[in-house]
Amino acid sequence: MSVSEEIKAQAEFYSGDEMCQEKSKFLLTEMGLPNGLLPLKDIEECGYVKETGFVWLKQKKKTDHKFEKIGKLVSYAPDITAQIEHGKIKKLTGVKTKELLVWVTLCDIYVDDPPTGKITFKTPTGLYRTFPVSAFEVEEEVKDGSKNKEVGGASAAVEVKEV
Repeated sequence: MSVSEEIKAQAEFYSGDEMCQEKSKFLLTEMGLPNGLLPLKDIEECGYVKETGFVWLKQKKKTDHKFEKIGKLVSYAPDITAQIEHGKIKKLTGVKTKELLVWVTLCDIYVDDPPTGKITFKTPTGLYRTFPVSAFEVEEEVKDGSKNKEVGGASAAVEVKEV
């Protein structure tokens, strides 16, 4: 699916792999989703229309990724689109997972609310599978090359006021 110029005009729009990697991880985190859900390579452009939640990512070619913690192979088409809202990705296109010997299209992804540490992947036929959210989280590399450690799964901003 190509994204029209009309949609691009309403969107936060980015190009280049490094910027799109950063923005897609940030958006997933902002929406309460694990930051490793979209392990794409060579992203050419990405965009997000805040009013509608429409998001798209365009990569040079199809990418396959194995989520090692759950042993699942997932295929990402060159063009991926979705509607995103807090804790949910709906109307997903361009993402398939391998179940036994068959590639199955995914259409919805959501985390439990209230949070239970589980994330569910749904197909257009209504079949679904639930996995631990932790299987889709990646530790961020900070600029100095060390791992970003968060205490208790959340980073805290500390404000110091002089008295």
